[in-house]
Amino acid sequence: MALQKVATLIEYDGTSFAGYQLQSYGRTVQGELESAIVSLSGSSVRVHGASRTDAGVHAFGQVASFWIKDELPIGVIVRGLNHYLPVDIAIKGACVIDEDFDVRRRAVSRCYRYAIAYSATRAPLRERFGLLMKEALDVSNMRLVARLIQGVHDFASFAGSPESTDSTVRLVHEARVVETNDTIEILISANSFLRHQVRNTVGQMIRVGLGRCSVEEFADLVTHPRQGRAGPAAPARGLCLMQIRYQTPLSFSA
Repeated sequence: MALQKVATLIEYDGTSFAGYQLQSYGRTVQGELESAIVSLSGSSVRVHGASRTDAGVHAFGQVASFWIKDELPIGVIVRGLNHYLPVDIAIKGACVIDEDFDVRRRAVSRCYRYAIAYSATRAPLRERFGLLMKEALDVSNMRLVARLIQGVHDFASFAGSPESTDSTVRLVHEARVVETNDTIEILISANSFLRHQVRNTVGQMIRVGLGRCSVEEFADLVTHPRQGRAGPAAPARGLCLMQIRYQTPLSFSA
């Protein structure tokens, strides 16, 4: 049986998932994708994701790859998988890739957005995909510390747990804070991230915004890295994987 290697662009509501990666307990995005592929093609395959989002984290632009029968056109793969997938996952597009193309290792950056909303009362729809706050944040100071994490740094202070990798050095391409009316978005793009790095960074930035951490204290976390100094982590529900970037963009189609 001839096979083709396919990359897919995926959107999901992470609320009820134990994360992207297969776990010994709970629903996972990877598990649902692999189950849908079996239903569509009759073959069991391993799906490889470009970024391993944590429990409760959403995605607008996750990328994953797998092998599937080459007799299935891209349009059939997209429509077929969406037919079998649950309502909280959708395939937005797909394309054929070279057999040696690794969607994780070939990625040049991952882009995440953290959403914060102001509200004096409960706001169920906004709270599902963001952090609801009643207190005003000092956005000017948050922007100052966002600039401090840009570039190449040792981010051990912002790592949530010991890493299997030898290095905690990462390149942050961009970190900015955007305020519009009653919403704040923190956008962070890097070559890759340590476990819980984004949520710990955002959590510390919120402490700066609330006046519970000074700009100087935040700077010390960057210049004097020590495992797990930052935090507490911002809740997962506000975080969304927006885009995986490649040197040559993948040509997704539906």
